[in-house]
Amino acid sequence: MVGAWLFAALAGASLEPSAPPTVTTTRYEEDWSALRDPAHRSGRFTDAFRFVPLDGRGAVWLSTGLELRLREEAFADNLWGATPAPDDAYLWLRALPHAGVEAGPLRGFVQLVAAASDGVAPAPGPVDETGLDLMQGFVEARFGAPGRPGLDLRAGRALVALGSERLVGTRYGTNVPLAFDGLRAIARRGDDRIDVFHLRPVEAGRGGFDDRASDARALWGIHATRADTAARASGIDLYWLGYRNDRARYAQGSGRERRDTFGARVFGGAGDWRWNVEAMLQGGRFDGAPIRAWSLATEVARGFPEVALAPVATLRVNAASGDRDAGDPRLQTFNALFPKGKYFGELSPLGPYNIVNLHPALELRPRPDLGVGIAAVVYWRQSRGDGIYDLPGQPLRAPGDSRARHVGSQLEASLGWQATPELELSGSLSVFRAGAFLRETGPARTIRMLALEANFRF
Repeated sequence: MVGAWLFAALAGASLEPSAPPTVTTTRYEEDWSALRDPAHRSGRFTDAFRFVPLDGRGAVWLSTGLELRLREEAFADNLWGATPAPDDAYLWLRALPHAGVEAGPLRGFVQLVAAASDGVAPAPGPVDETGLDLMQGFVEARFGAPGRPGLDLRAGRALVALGSERLVGTRYGTNVPLAFDGLRAIARRGDDRIDVFHLRPVEAGRGGFDDRASDARALWGIHATRADTAARASGIDLYWLGYRNDRARYAQGSGRERRDTFGARVFGGAGDWRWNVEAMLQGGRFDGAPIRAWSLATEVARGFPEVALAPVATLRVNAASGDRDAGDPRLQTFNALFPKGKYFGELSPLGPYNIVNLHPALELRPRPDLGVGIAAVVYWRQSRGDGIYDLPGQPLRAPGDSRARHVGSQLEASLGWQATPELELSGSLSVFRAGAFLRETGPARTIRMLALEANFRF
């Protein structure tokens, strides 16, 4: 079926009109060519930056943009008091200017990053700061007439977001996003697409222009999406991801990891209901022994647009397998590969490894530009034979002798105000209370986090 779809995409079928451009986290996916027609311009100052003709007809044109972000995070008893600096408050500053040039079938895109921090203790890490560096930089050739199916060939450095970003995301919530170096081929037909890629994650250095692709980790695979934007963005993702890590670490030990992930995601909506369900199976080898792991992520939301404050209630239930026996060389710990930042909320001390959680949330809209949210998360270990892990996948606590499953419970309140089309102000307050497993294996104080953010981008 996928092969037949790809043939049809390259052969040429009809294409529905594209949706109006929106600001994205990857930025290169925005198409502002409609601004060539003055009737499509908003009248804001940003129009002059988003479409700059470089010839008389506007066939060759430049698009530019900028993000300036200021974020403060203040912790009390971070990681339940287990870190060298459990009480910490720091400031993140980030600038992301970008420019893209299009000339017929050819396109070039460049985005720089300058990320600084103040007050991170005991010392800033790779997600906290990097000198002026290349965040994204690639060239692309597009085959296929406008309004027809086609093929894009891309080479260079780029942010990559696949599906819901459960396995491959931009890490946008941290100060230094995650980019990849490599090659991508994208077959497209309307909202349908197939991505084929071979990538290496970029590791940030503290100096200027010293970010380098990892020599220990690599990602490759195929990701296909069949979607219908007109039908409430309903669709299905099917994918295979290959992964290599020469320096993998789990609670049972360290070694070379070679893993395959097969997954499917169904998403869509009907009336006031929305859903997003994803299942993943993993196999491969870790330190010479077999890998057998799995994960299931579900999200169901219901809106009440006729009720005061237009509430939206969401329920998420997630599970990711853990290792059953550290003494057995076979590994059952799920690997989330390169997940999105702030995975379970603004406070995300745990990553989706050996975990089961229940995550209800409620969002209210007192005004169209103002959102108020409250969410709770309860975490359990999926397997008593495995410990818990942070978001990048590094072990936080070994299982020890504890037989407890309950890791802890989290409560979070958030507020977001779209002050102008370019400026968003937000804040959150989070509390994580340790459960029996944490109390039985080490420090178990209550984490408290306050976050404030101002983000200006166009």
